[in-house]
Amino acid sequence: MTQAGKVIGYAPGVFDVFHMGHLNILLRAREHCDHLIVGVVTDERVQAVKGTTPMMPLDERRELVAALDLVDAVVDDDSTDKVQMWERLHFDVIFKGDDWQGTPKGDQLEAGMASVGARVVYFPYTEHVSSTRLRDLINAANAGQAHILGDVVDVEAPAADGGDHT
Repeated sequence: MTQAGKVIGYAPGVFDVFHMGHLNILLRAREHCDHLIVGVVTDERVQAVKGTTPMMPLDERRELVAALDLVDAVVDDDSTDKVQMWERLHFDVIFKGDDWQGTPKGDQLEAGMASVGARVVYFPYTEHVSSTRLRDLINAANAGQAHILGDVVDVEAPAADGGDHT
């Protein structure tokens, strides 16, 4: 523990198209620490790792997360190696969704955190919503193809002449 016996927690994420899954992780993280730092992954890092650019720019994602009362500090996270973030922030515990647990990237995270004396706490992944799914729905709706995604959304393609034929 650091800061006069207080537990410092770190919750990294892209936080693009903020949704209930993001809020669930932050709410649960808050329950496990006294001081919660949220790392918002930079646009460049998202592009390098996921091959896509966030729909919301970094400054908007950062501002959205900072507006939450349960968050004590927000930092830019531009590293895939969370030991580098630990060296900068000296947190006691890092929070991730349990979709990381038991995977090579989760194993690497656990080993890295163990090497600096920090813990990894996993929270249940919110199955029914994800930024990727929301992005796909938005893109399909914009292209008039949302009906191909199942019965979640049913948007008809625009008329070929651009008119509204309802």
